[in-house]
Amino acid sequence: MSDLPPDLPRLRTLETWLAMSLERVRRTIADTKRREAEQRYGQEHRPPAPDWLIEMGLGGRDPVYVHVGGCHLAGKRSRGVERDQALRAVTEGIGACPHCRPDTELGLLD
Repeated sequence: MSDLPPDLPRLRTLETWLAMSLERVRRTIADTKRREAEQRYGQEHRPPAPDWLIEMGLGGRDPVYVHVGGCHLAGKRSRGVERDQALRAVTEGIGACPHCRPDTELGLLD
């Protein structure tokens, strides 16, 4: 015994529904492949992380900490800087992150 309807009109309806469902699945597959390709491209072409970061305070004006690039304690208000800027900031009294110790990495402490 078949689980399909026995008459042609219902079979045609089922055929139409299946064709529409298949098209929806194919569109979703194409969208997913495109998204995954975009993510791969973004990961492959991401700029390198900066070697040094300066974290700004809540107001965004005053620097609070100097971090080694990649420090997980650096907040969202951090910006990448060159080595000489990081060195100058630490020597001018900006706090060195107690976790990543940029003052040691910069050669200020042993």
